[in-house]
Amino acid sequence: MKRNNIIKSILFVSTIVLGVSCTNLEEEVLDGVVINNTAGGTVNTASLLISAYNGLRGFQDQDKMFALDEMSTDALVGPTRGGDWDDNAKWRQLHTHTWAPDNNEIRNAWNSLLSQVYNCNLVVENGTASEVVQARFLRAFYYYNVVDLYGQAPYREAGSSLEADPKVWTRQEATAFVISELEAVVGSLPARVAGDASIANKDAAHFLLAKLYLNKGVFNAADAAGPYVFDAADMTKVVSHVDAISSSLAADYWDNFKPDNNTSPEILFSSKNLRGGAGGGVQSRWRMGMHYNQTPDGWNGFATVAEYYNKFSPNDRRIKNSDPAIIAAFGNNVGFQVGQMYKPGGLIPLKDRNGNPLIYTAALTLITGGATLETAGIRSQKYIPDAANLGTPENDYELMRYSDALLMKAEAVLRGGAGSVGTIMTAIAARSGQAASPATLDGVYLERSKELWYEGWRRNDMIRFGKFLAARELKPYVSDKRYALFPIPADALFNANLKQNPGY
Repeated sequence: MKRNNIIKSILFVSTIVLGVSCTNLEEEVLDGVVINNTAGGTVNTASLLISAYNGLRGFQDQDKMFALDEMSTDALVGPTRGGDWDDNAKWRQLHTHTWAPDNNEIRNAWNSLLSQVYNCNLVVENGTASEVVQARFLRAFYYYNVVDLYGQAPYREAGSSLEADPKVWTRQEATAFVISELEAVVGSLPARVAGDASIANKDAAHFLLAKLYLNKGVFNAADAAGPYVFDAADMTKVVSHVDAISSSLAADYWDNFKPDNNTSPEILFSSKNLRGGAGGGVQSRWRMGMHYNQTPDGWNGFATVAEYYNKFSPNDRRIKNSDPAIIAAFGNNVGFQVGQMYKPGGLIPLKDRNGNPLIYTAALTLITGGATLETAGIRSQKYIPDAANLGTPENDYELMRYSDALLMKAEAVLRGGAGSVGTIMTAIAARSGQAASPATLDGVYLERSKELWYEGWRRNDMIRFGKFLAARELKPYVSDKRYALFPIPADALFNANLKQNPGY
């Protein structure tokens, strides 16, 4: 009975405070957290802060924020395969820019982000100094994603009546708030702990500030679809925040994605996973596209669009890690997979469920069937599977990476910021055996597509470079400008202060 009352209380308060639907919030409630702000009850801020950190695991799954950030782009597609993976067409809607306010992933991402804002708010209002500074950083991160995806953000001033509708920031107001919060706390955050980037730290705050200043011209634009003006002073801020980060590139690109990737000096902020213990859905990164008969076995779902794959050289280590230990354990390279698949050891060819050779092809349609049902589409594994535990692996999920910061700096300089691109382009490409992309805006855009594939930044990049709405392989038309933002979920609009985004 106690647990039921706590859950009901948290769901009710979350809905009133943030103006969001209560759908799918129950799984984020922790036992033993008693919340009663209006009646002098106890707020267990330590547990709430843990819950706010655990909320980062929502980025590890193949749905919600990941689907909005990647499947809406030229990179990732979720084809319907016979009777599988249709899900009321929600994946195809994301890829073809035909979504509406009732799309489940748009709603679930909104709920996931804002439920964690609520947890952070309770810590900010009631926690110790150390808890508060961490919660303010986490809240800024969650709000950044709300601003980026939805263009407005509900908020409630401390002490305001829970019976009143939350107020709503415009995109410009929310951007200013998040920047001010990060600038206020960056000096109080601890230095990044070697071997554990899962704790809020100075480097992560500098990274997020650089991301905000880089996108400020987008977030402050009169029209979300552009045109955008990038102020030179903002671009110089990007450079200064990147320069303030204390980090270095890992010797090997895949050091950032192996089971013990916590040792990489390049990861600035992560969501922590423990082998056989607490963790999130990082296994989706090697299961969402893999065939049922592969090792690790997969869900035969998502695929990489061929025109995106063709941006890479075939020998780019970022998409083809064929180290002997990987071939021995899994049979195939980690990265993008196309062609004949093999059993562990890499010698015995695999077959599909009908006994045909399992040969992945680049050719793909949004609805597949027949002989190509199990083979259409290039597949991907962004993380090296943890052979010791494929279901609850040790791989931490990286949320911020130094190579991204360096590419932000290069872009900011090319957009008028003070500083020099220097050796950034060479250093990033060289470790994967590639020639550097040109030190131009087009070169940075290309390198970001190759360096940061499936890390949740593709939509953000495409919008900033003015390419998100353009026609592409499986979307042969220019999208309406309303798709530069996602709609406010239909069941969040009971808050009278929230207004649906233009065009929906």
